[in-house]
Amino acid sequence: MARKKKGASAPGSGWLTTYGDMVTLMLCFFVMLYEPSEVDITRLQALSASISGDPTGGSISLSAGKLADLGNTISSMPSMEKGKMLGTALKKAVSIFTPEIKTTKIAVTSDERGIVISLIAESFFARNSAELNIEESRETLLKIAQFLSDKELAARRFRIEGHTDSSDALAGKWTSNWELSAARAISVLHNLTDFGVQEDKFSIAGYADTRPVYSNETAEERAYNRRVDIIILDDAHF
Repeated sequence: MARKKKGASAPGSGWLTTYGDMVTLMLCFFVMLYEPSEVDITRLQALSASISGDPTGGSISLSAGKLADLGNTISSMPSMEKGKMLGTALKKAVSIFTPEIKTTKIAVTSDERGIVISLIAESFFARNSAELNIEESRETLLKIAQFLSDKELAARRFRIEGHTDSSDALAGKWTSNWELSAARAISVLHNLTDFGVQEDKFSIAGYADTRPVYSNETAEERAYNRRVDIIILDDAHF
């Protein structure tokens, strides 16, 4: 007598565990891609340890309500929001000042201090002078004042730093480059105030020729070292 064929067994549910792990790992991957320069590494390590079940990896768990208790979600942790805001402001500044950037009148960069708008002194001051050439610089200063007064920057503070080259101050006019660099920074602040910025949100610094961006070997390099930096400060530099 022929044996009866056994019916096909029902598929197991073990694949659901693997699928769930894959989806979770993909979520963490895209969170890191979202703003890799601002991700809180300690939190991500703790989250990763929680996913893998490592009891030594940290105390943050993925249990319901934990992140809500902290007042955050994965997509809106404080460091990510701050980085996103400064990144948006940098893109906006580059867009607004494109004409001035193309003519090397100003430069827009970012560093550990925050967003830096550099006024190249050749376009704003006569040699050995701290008096702004207002007729030539009025439109640019007005655009800067309007940008710094934007509501998106309402919680930020600003610093204006004056810089000279190694031979900027001439005998008889200034005691040294320190006085000239500070005077240029103050002059920029006074003119921005005339265009509506809040003076109490600013601080002033004069660095003379101690922080060049290039060497002082050529006339072109010295010209770029003679500058006034307007900085939208990162929180760590308030």
